[in-house]
Amino acid sequence: MKADDTPKAGLRERKKQKTKAAIQHHALRLFKEQGYQQTTTEQIAEAAEVSPSTLFRYFPTKEALVLEDDFDPYLIEAFRSQPQELTAVQALRETIRQVASLVPEEERLSIRERMDLSMSVPELKAAALSHTVSMLDFIARLIAEREGKGAGEPYVLASAGALIGVILSAHQYSAQHPGEDFLEVIDRLLGAMEEAPLGSRLR
Repeated sequence: MKADDTPKAGLRERKKQKTKAAIQHHALRLFKEQGYQQTTTEQIAEAAEVSPSTLFRYFPTKEALVLEDDFDPYLIEAFRSQPQELTAVQALRETIRQVASLVPEEERLSIRERMDLSMSVPELKAAALSHTVSMLDFIARLIAEREGKGAGEPYVLASAGALIGVILSAHQYSAQHPGEDFLEVIDRLLGAMEEAPLGSRLR
């Protein structure tokens, strides 16, 4: 799913998204062909026909070429649109389903490639840990907004942490089972969580 899938995106924004997608596409191709450590950002920029400075404008680090995507705005919008009677777990599950339905097969393959890389390259694993901490804050703020609570309250953080655990577990499981679809695994695990204590509304 790219920004040009929505009519709200103007021509300039669509061009920027296409450039960003092209850079990441060539990065993943070169990582697969040459290896992550053996591929330089200069080689990626040349393959994508952009300058190194343009590459770093879209991806400030080499690790970002693997770890970053454009899904956050869609996830935020979809999560906020969920019926208020749903619990945080149920709302996130519906959010994942809605966003997943818009992800074409090519993009799913890209997610798979990036996920496998982040699990197999040591420096990417370290960067992914920092990314996960940021994701915890991100999810906590969304839950807090939904529940009318503070993002730093214990139950909000615990719920956000549990949801992060689901995502990490799905990541690990999918890496060990190449035939599994990452987004479908998340959906199944969130379904199981609906029966758990954290699947109930925050008190």
